[in-house]
Amino acid sequence: QAVLSQVPLAHIHCHCCWKLEMAAAKSQELIQQLLQAEKQAEEIISNAKKNRISKLRQAKEKAEEELKEFREKEEARFQKEMGGKATADPAEALKASTKSEVDAVMKDYTANKARTVQYVVSKVLEVSVGLTDTQKQALSAGVV
Repeated sequence: QAVLSQVPLAHIHCHCCWKLEMAAAKSQELIQQLLQAEKQAEEIISNAKKNRISKLRQAKEKAEEELKEFREKEEARFQKEMGGKATADPAEALKASTKSEVDAVMKDYTANKARTVQYVVSKVLEVSVGLTDTQKQALSAGVV
C-alpha cells in the first residue's frame, strides 16, 4: 500500500483501464476468431451436404440407367421367347395333338383287333374237364 500511495490515482486508473481495454480487445479478438471458425465450419458442413446430395443424385441416376438397360434387355428376351407363342393358337395345337393321339390309338386297335378276339375266344372255349389235386382234396374232405 505504501507504493500505491505514492502513485497518482489517475495513473492507476489509466493503467487499470488500459489492462481492461487490452483484455476486452483480446476477448473481442478471440470472439472474432470463434465467429470466423464457426463460419468456416458452417461452410464445410454446407459443402459436405451439397457433395452428399450430388453423389446421391449421381448414384440414383446411374441406378436408374442400369435398371433401364436391364428392363430393355429382359423385354427383348421376353419378346423373343414369347413372339412365336403369341402368334400360335393354343386351341389349334391341342386339337392337332389330340387328333394324333386318337390316330395312334386307332392304329393300335386295328393292328391288335384280330389277335385279341382270337385270344379271348380261345380262352372261353378252353374248358378243363379234370379236377386239380386241391379240388380233389376239398371234395374228399367234404368241404365243398
